[in-house]
Amino acid sequence: MTMTAPRVLHAAQNDPAPAPRRIPAPVSRWWRDASGVALWALLVGVTALWVAHGGIQDLGSLGDGLTSLGRLTGLIASALLLVQVLLMARIPWFEQAWGQDELARTHRLIGFTSFNLMVGHIVLIVLGYAASSSLGLWGTIWDLVVNYPGMLLSVAGTAALVMVVVTSVKKARARLRYESWHLIHLYGYLGAGLALPHQLWTGRDFTASTVATWFWWTLYAVATVSVLVFRFGLPLVRSWRAPLRVTDVRHDAADITTVTVAGPGAARLAAHGGQFFQWRFLDGPGWTRAHPYSLSAAPDGTTLRFTAAHVGDGTNRLATLRPGTRVLVEGPYGRLHQGVRTRRKVLLMASGIGITPMRALLEDLQQTPGDVTVLHRVRDIESAVLSDELAALAAARGARYLVIDGPRIPDRETWLPVSAAHLTDADALRHLVPDVHQHDVYVCGGPGWMDAAHSALTTAGVPAENIHLERFTY
Repeated sequence: MTMTAPRVLHAAQNDPAPAPRRIPAPVSRWWRDASGVALWALLVGVTALWVAHGGIQDLGSLGDGLTSLGRLTGLIASALLLVQVLLMARIPWFEQAWGQDELARTHRLIGFTSFNLMVGHIVLIVLGYAASSSLGLWGTIWDLVVNYPGMLLSVAGTAALVMVVVTSVKKARARLRYESWHLIHLYGYLGAGLALPHQLWTGRDFTASTVATWFWWTLYAVATVSVLVFRFGLPLVRSWRAPLRVTDVRHDAADITTVTVAGPGAARLAAHGGQFFQWRFLDGPGWTRAHPYSLSAAPDGTTLRFTAAHVGDGTNRLATLRPGTRVLVEGPYGRLHQGVRTRRKVLLMASGIGITPMRALLEDLQQTPGDVTVLHRVRDIESAVLSDELAALAAARGARYLVIDGPRIPDRETWLPVSAAHLTDADALRHLVPDVHQHDVYVCGGPGWMDAAHSALTTAGVPAENIHLERFTY
């Protein structure tokens, strides 16, 4: 088997080995199992309340039956909507147990399920009321919207949720700037809030018993408090306790910027190489929008550093930052750190700008010579971001740093360049890292490339629990 040899870069200088740092303890898998059980228990509880309040008995006639089914779909949709809010509230235990990548995918699945059930709720309720009324279909719709308490607010909330869902469809999302999508997505909170009054004022399953009232009020309260505490309160407290300011802005390329921030409380953030923060820079208009950037250097207790490609208005602004600019942060987030490592040998696998958290991991990982291999996939050698730093770190730590350069293979979902088209994805991995099945593997890059890399790793025999992913998607 032959393959175009990947270029191995070497640097003349060696960085000193870092001082030993505390290894972050991953949250027990028990949190994952418990949260899954809690979700099913919630749905069972919602259904039980519907049954207890006559849901099955109401199925005896057409009008009441449609209305009863509409109540059930509405109840489950409401519960799933609140679960969505909890998933993205960045509750530390869930975030560390699941990771943002898996949480985001679960959030998306539950979101579309909740939306479809909400549409079913609206249709069934309208048809059920119309079947039992002499007003006809359109008269019933007008009567429901105008005369029932909280329904106008509910219509506004539904419109907000429709806007969020439509812009979350992949084709629509691809046409939106991150800043626009993020702003629109915040309307999901507004939609959930506006839907609350009509449920609590007119919803039979919300008001029929003290148990039901307490159940739903508690669920809404937990979701609201979680957002206020973990999405707003905790980041503000951390930023206040650890005031950070920009200390250096480095232009690595025309479209790549590295920013270093420092402050006396940086160590209290307890960040680790491979993790990311949501960053806000108080430099003028647009500061309210946070952007996720992974650390590109292991935290040293006084500074944090990230490297980002310019892909939109937010990232383009990085090149214009001035030293002294105040910084607000949320995080650290992500499970792409050494705390999830279970094996001595580690493969760090990245494409393009996805190498930035791998550079921080290479610096942060406890290792002996030969333990760590870095595979950096780029379109050409000139676009190998941070290659000099990676080569220097690899030389100092006794790691291997391999740059796999070249254009993509056309008409093939692969992590390889065209020069390796004669190889399967898994065979190429085995060629570069013969004992890859004995490694923990960290993967970061574009979504299509990551899917191909993940498939190659599983084919090459790497267990799923030893593949750690972080996707740069929203």
